[in-house]
Amino acid sequence: MRALLCMALLLFGTFAYAQTTVKGTVVDQNNEPIPGANVVIVGKSVGAVTDFDGNFTLSTSETPPFTLRGSSIGYSEATVEVTSNNQNLTISLNEEQTLLDEIVISASRTPERIFESPVSVERFGLKEIENTTSASFYDGLQNLKGVDINTNSLTFQSINTRGFATFSNNRFVQLVDGMDNTSPALNFVLGNLVGMSELDVQSVEILPGASSALYGANAFNGILFMTSKNPFDFQGISAYVKTGLTSQEAAGDNAFYDVGIRAAKAFNDYVAVKASFSYLDGTDWWAVREDDLNNPGWTRENPAYNGLNVYGDEVAATINFDDAAGFPSGTLGTHTVSRTGYRERELSDYKAQSVKFDGALHVRPFADDFEVILNSRIGRGSTIYQGTNRYYLQDFTLQQHKLEIKNNNFFVRGYVTLENSGKSHDLVFTGININRKWKADQQWFADYIAGFAGAKLGVGTGIPASDDDAHAAGRANADNGRLVPGTAEFDAAKAAVTSDGNLSTGSKFIDETKMRHVDANYNFSHLTGDFADIQVGGSFREYVLNSNGTIFTDEDGPIPYSEFGLYTQIQKKLMDDRLKLTGSVRYDKNKLFDGFFSPRASITYTAGERRNHNFRGSFQTGFRNPTTQDLYIGLDAGRALLVGSAPDNLDRFSQEVAWNSDPSMSTVVTGRDAYENSFSLASVQAGAPEASNVQLVKPEQITAFELGYRGQLGKFIVDVSGYYNDYTDFMSGRNVVAPLYGEVGDNSLSLLALQRGDIQVFQAYTNSEADISSYGANIGVDTKVFGNFDFGINYTFSEFDFDRSTDPDFMPSFNTPRHKVKVSFGNTELFENFGFGLNYRWSDTYYWEATFGSDWVPSFNVVDMQINYKVPSIKSTFKVGGSNILADEYYSAIGTGNVGAQYYVSWIINN
Repeated sequence: MRALLCMALLLFGTFAYAQTTVKGTVVDQNNEPIPGANVVIVGKSVGAVTDFDGNFTLSTSETPPFTLRGSSIGYSEATVEVTSNNQNLTISLNEEQTLLDEIVISASRTPERIFESPVSVERFGLKEIENTTSASFYDGLQNLKGVDINTNSLTFQSINTRGFATFSNNRFVQLVDGMDNTSPALNFVLGNLVGMSELDVQSVEILPGASSALYGANAFNGILFMTSKNPFDFQGISAYVKTGLTSQEAAGDNAFYDVGIRAAKAFNDYVAVKASFSYLDGTDWWAVREDDLNNPGWTRENPAYNGLNVYGDEVAATINFDDAAGFPSGTLGTHTVSRTGYRERELSDYKAQSVKFDGALHVRPFADDFEVILNSRIGRGSTIYQGTNRYYLQDFTLQQHKLEIKNNNFFVRGYVTLENSGKSHDLVFTGININRKWKADQQWFADYIAGFAGAKLGVGTGIPASDDDAHAAGRANADNGRLVPGTAEFDAAKAAVTSDGNLSTGSKFIDETKMRHVDANYNFSHLTGDFADIQVGGSFREYVLNSNGTIFTDEDGPIPYSEFGLYTQIQKKLMDDRLKLTGSVRYDKNKLFDGFFSPRASITYTAGERRNHNFRGSFQTGFRNPTTQDLYIGLDAGRALLVGSAPDNLDRFSQEVAWNSDPSMSTVVTGRDAYENSFSLASVQAGAPEASNVQLVKPEQITAFELGYRGQLGKFIVDVSGYYNDYTDFMSGRNVVAPLYGEVGDNSLSLLALQRGDIQVFQAYTNSEADISSYGANIGVDTKVFGNFDFGINYTFSEFDFDRSTDPDFMPSFNTPRHKVKVSFGNTELFENFGFGLNYRWSDTYYWEATFGSDWVPSFNVVDMQINYKVPSIKSTFKVGGSNILADEYYSAIGTGNVGAQYYVSWIINN
């Protein structure tokens, strides 16, 4: 980095003389200024961006005469001639383009009009970011058609397109300036918790479908591209201040604060720098449901109570009270009893925080399109994440550092992703081990037995108690002296547990996993354009797992493994450029698996005298490699032991497990017990135990077909698409039951272990042999009504097919509504400098299925709204708005907090 900075300073010293300065204004046909318009020298990449008042200043070493081109999304381009130094110009742009003329890059890895894209693509540009009704631009993505956002917490939203996703959505990829924003250990994107400041976002594109042919493994059900503003094009200082409150029945009203600043400077045609910083602080949505997971409809009076957002009660035992107390059989009976848990709100402070920094140095050594970029992004945040358990990601940090070299025809980039879990901990084990720190499980159950037996036999009263009263007496006796939330003793125990990385005594997880990635692409269109546009590219990635044994089986040191991919694409236009054929294929190879080919083919045809109707069809394949956790996890999650299925992981994992029938006895179990000596959970629950025959996990594959139409019908812009996906080797976790003694299928010892409860439940990572498919359609219509009011409506249908009887232990987790409707209405210029926006979303009832909990999610309606007022004299926009302004609380998954209302006021300067 020091060498690159020295080079930049040398370039600055050599070329810091501007021979020509041009000033001017970009306006529309009504002579109104156009902020954010691009002004570039024709034939070169040197340019400037207009400020809030449409003004620009361009300094260049070019000598007149030369030509400037002005452009902005939604307007036609215009050119003017520069004939002298210090010339003052006005560039007029006509508002002729439509949404169909917006340029996207993601669909074909090359710039093309969204109208001509061969696959479905959604775009969220500067105009949409400026006018979003949500509290953040990232939240605003949920108003796009075909896009779900599952709200895990205030600072963590998970995007889902085309289903099959929990909060750990490892079928969806997010790229920030070409860097995969996925946490290398958690294997999913943490929303925008450690992403990009909205001041630096130029555009967002979403491909809601398989994209492996161009983007490799895991670009499976969708991919999101965030592109930042280049400091050569977007200069100056901009800032925002946003504050307001979140309102929830459980948590009450709580203030939040969100501030950000961006600074960018092009010193000349050769060197530019930028930096941005943002900080958000608020209170998360409280999760307070106390449903009994094991016995729906029961309350805390159930002796085996296991509450949804109550932790510590996962520790349970089936007790033969007669054997334990030394009484004849039938005197007291056998009962399952769980320890008393703590509510989530007693274990978490619900602090929601996000801190993001981005700095970049851009060097154009030849003052043309050849550019060298050194970029660093650092994000730190605190949020609640829900996976197998509920986790508090406290001071979680993700860093990405990139070096990229590119021009209009190629790029080569390399980056590293570094992760640090900070003070993050498991809330379930926090509850479990606070209990154990106060009193060991064995002693607690012994005290329960004594209290239950005494009450049942009428000791001290002479009147035998009922079972309910005896259980209450047993729990009171066992809980006598229990640590009380809010006391110094409780706080000390919690601090000790959450700083301890041994899950038998603590709840902290330690993670310093890293990922290294290199990818490159070359577009030969400037050489082969007369024949066809041809691209080639490839990538290499290496993971280094490092959790000190708290997540992965890496007690003996970090675990490395790697993968690579190569691809090519050819695109040909025919019939006066009305017909476009695209074909691509990619080969990927993971160190642990055989290689895969992913072909893609598409066709688009532009019809109509005005070329305003476009029909498209595509066939795509994709694949998803098992995640780092699918392969190398080794974690006691309380409900089950999670064991990855990499061949070498089966012997890496081992844990001592006490017998239920005799706690003084124990057995050491390994990963092989899960995969080679276990019963299927469904067969055990049905009373007819059968071997699970769980196979080691292998990559998942998808074959996707899509048809669509985009066009302009009078004043209406219409986008319709339908898709069908067929899945092979669908990956998912599967719970199996391993006996602590005996061999499954060989003798009666294993059945005796089941009968006595001497078992261990594992979550194994495998593939389903069932036939699984999904299909859906969406339609979106945008138009102008009542003159210049923007109106849009879209509808999405989603469904999947899966015969559960063919694989009863399999959990597909489709987790998306069958029907969704979204409506937008607004006007950016209702009157001078005043605009407003309104969004409405309706979601159908759907079934949420995940390892933490499964149940029906009720349908919900959400209304977001904002009004804004621009003050050109101080280059400011003031906005007042709210998300879920009707405060009709809803949730998108079982176990999360209800999403309440969020009201805000913001002041945006010079953006």
